[in-house]
Amino acid sequence: MAHNHAHSHNDSHGHSHPDLKGRKLLLSILLNIGITVAQAIGGVISGSLSLLSDALHNFSDVLSLIVSYIADRYSKKDASVEKTFGYKRAEIIAAFVNSATLIIVAIYLIYEAILRFFNPQAIESGLVIWLAILGIFFNGFSVLLLFKDSKSNMNMRSAYLHLLTDMAASVAVLIGGLLMKYFEWFWVDSLLTVLIALYLLIMGYDLLKSSFKVLMLFTPDDLNLEVINKAVCTIPEIKNMHHIHIWQLNEQETHLEAHIDFYEDVTLSEFDAVLIKVEELLYHDFGINHVTIQPEHQKDDPKDIIVQD
Repeated sequence: MAHNHAHSHNDSHGHSHPDLKGRKLLLSILLNIGITVAQAIGGVISGSLSLLSDALHNFSDVLSLIVSYIADRYSKKDASVEKTFGYKRAEIIAAFVNSATLIIVAIYLIYEAILRFFNPQAIESGLVIWLAILGIFFNGFSVLLLFKDSKSNMNMRSAYLHLLTDMAASVAVLIGGLLMKYFEWFWVDSLLTVLIALYLLIMGYDLLKSSFKVLMLFTPDDLNLEVINKAVCTIPEIKNMHHIHIWQLNEQETHLEAHIDFYEDVTLSEFDAVLIKVEELLYHDFGINHVTIQPEHQKDDPKDIIVQD
């Protein structure tokens, strides 16, 4: 079986500063290490369990950011004979791991909030308040750093959500601490923590599901196989398209492979001309930028869109 493989649309567009993501992550790691150390020391000095807990959350975020940073670096490595796709899936794996840890952190936060509700702790000193403000400032800066990239990259979104959680947790510590100190509203801290955790569960699950779909080679949610099939079959030379597989290698590369039946027994050069039409249609109408087509003529095989191999 001859496979004609086309790579007419590479992924150079939209990546003008490939190292900027890495630098942002590195800066976020350094900021978070600073916060973690400060909160741990502050927690020991003041005897504040909430600060020590916050330091633990920050430390887990440092580990998650390191995972994201390593994945970002590895994803840029060149392909080789042993690794024909390179490490292009590294960021998806990092997003999957980090989103799973987000869910674990969220469950732990809910558990912690319940404990704190029944055993409320007043803020012991002004040091706790100042460290919470420091956490908000540093995490807020890191959140702003990663915000833009988080919209288009799962790995960066997982790092962003970890930082956003930490910032929100610091806000909860601050607001809860002040209200407990001045108004004795002991339940506010627990309520805010539960709300943060529920938001985190929703976002973490959504990211876990998205990264899982990419890893499992599922058809992207925004693509409909039947619509794509009908569009390709509008090209006059094509009788039908079957054995279709569509998957994402990462968030920049969407692949399609399929068998195409031709009305006529076309020559290779005629097939190439049709292939260019298919590539252009798939790229411009559906964003599919890697296409592998097996041409056929009067071949006796199943013609279903999906064929169980």
